[in-house]
Amino acid sequence: GTCPVPERLQYAELDQPFREMKDFPVGTEISFTCRPGYVRAPGVALTRTCGADLQWSPTDVFCKERRCEYPGDLENGYFNPGDLTFGSKLTFACNEGYRLRGNEEISCNIKGGGVGWSGTLPYCEKIPCEPPPKIANGEYEERASYEYQSSVTYRCRDVPRGSDPFFLIGTSTIYCTSDAHSNGVWSAPPPECRVVKCEDPKVENGRKTSGFGFPYRYKDSVVFQCDPGYVMIGADVISCGENNAWVPPIPTCKKISAAECPAPKIPNGVLVPDRRVYGRGESVQIRCNPGCSFPDGSAEVTVTCQEQSSWGALQHCACEPEGSGSTPVISYGRVTAGQKPSYSVGDLITIECYPGYTLHGEAQIRYIGNNQWAPAVPTCQLS
Repeated sequence: GTCPVPERLQYAELDQPFREMKDFPVGTEISFTCRPGYVRAPGVALTRTCGADLQWSPTDVFCKERRCEYPGDLENGYFNPGDLTFGSKLTFACNEGYRLRGNEEISCNIKGGGVGWSGTLPYCEKIPCEPPPKIANGEYEERASYEYQSSVTYRCRDVPRGSDPFFLIGTSTIYCTSDAHSNGVWSAPPPECRVVKCEDPKVENGRKTSGFGFPYRYKDSVVFQCDPGYVMIGADVISCGENNAWVPPIPTCKKISAAECPAPKIPNGVLVPDRRVYGRGESVQIRCNPGCSFPDGSAEVTVTCQEQSSWGALQHCACEPEGSGSTPVISYGRVTAGQKPSYSVGDLITIECYPGYTLHGEAQIRYIGNNQWAPAVPTCQLS
């Protein structure tokens, strides 16, 4: 009997004399040479023998992959050096704010009689930005270079007394960031320096209650009120906008006819639907804010526009003193965060159940007044 033809090994090749042999009787010894990229394993022979069981032995691996040297650390970057053996690859990346210059990947290849890296270690450079754009009538503090996360702040030129001042429109501070290709870009377009003036706003059948200082410049505000018997259409507070126009637009005051009612004024409440004026016979719901209610304890009431622009007798929403809520009782549970002797509207508490009990409901609840919590106080039930 003979042993089978020796299998082809990834790490070694059969020596020349044995490559042409067809028969391998018991006792035949064959020898191997490690392939390029592999080196003899210490203390293991490069031979195998055909045994009486017609199998080759020993079956140990006798060549191991050569290793490339550790290529060094990548400053401001990273790679996984887990495997440095023949055939392995290293892939490089840079930390945020840096970009790769050089090889993105190197592999451990055959070199001369051994192995070596296919290329050199790359380097990570801090991402640079071009100098930020110059703007008319404005400036920023110039520097020799601009790197990732550095910022510049623009300011407008001062003008002689008596001249119209320049106002900065847009983002005053921009910073160096990067795009998807690791190129340095500025976070926003630069601002503009412009003269901004708005006309003196006038409202017929109304008057200004604040903001009398003409000339009106950028971001100056004016507050209006209509004369009795008139209702405001539009916003009562307007500001001088960047395009020399009032934002929102100047309101108008409309005469209330006998068949209309102006919106009822309800402190601590809201109107549904909320309008400036309602027709005779139209109803509106008044809802008190959380923690507030009408004298009879209800939180909402519906009123109807009647003759002579009247809503009839209106009641007001009264609000209980802020610190009126008490900690809810939780059977088989406790408050873990936010506990106080008393609570104001908007306070949060967090609840957890004792071991063996499961929380049903939300763990975090908010005080909404009237000793009420939203969502409702949870319960703890046996798991």
